[in-house]
Amino acid sequence: MTDEAEKKPEDELAALKARVEELERANKPSKPFVPEPYQKYDPTANFTLPPSVVREMAAVVPHNFMQDVVRDNRAPSGRPGAIPASGQASSAPPGGTPGDGTGWSREIPLGPSMHQRYVDAQLDAQDAKDRRELIEQKAREQALLKAAERNND
Repeated sequence: MTDEAEKKPEDELAALKARVEELERANKPSKPFVPEPYQKYDPTANFTLPPSVVREMAAVVPHNFMQDVVRDNRAPSGRPGAIPASGQASSAPPGGTPGDGTGWSREIPLGPSMHQRYVDAQLDAQDAKDRRELIEQKAREQALLKAAERNND
């Protein structure tokens, strides 16, 4: 019995060591990672259109189109609005006064629109129509109830 008791832990220990070695072997990569060589990106690789159609579509766009777009984007768009032209601060609006043709206009106060009365009139008319229909429906229900009571008697 003592031999069996001694063999079990030793066998168990040997089995565990073998398992650890097996796991370590499985965990090691077989060869180091080597990236694949660079391949030129083909934007039309997954297109469902034939390459001839894509070439024709690309031929329609002028060759300097994107250069022009980039140049326009980088070009200055005029004088910055925060810097006064004369170098002095003035109390007048920077573009001029209302009505002098510079694009400024008079202030419009906040509040309900002057055309709100038209919307209100439409809503009132719809409310009156809904009220009439509801009264007619209730009157029909009452008439049906009275007719049902007369038939039951």
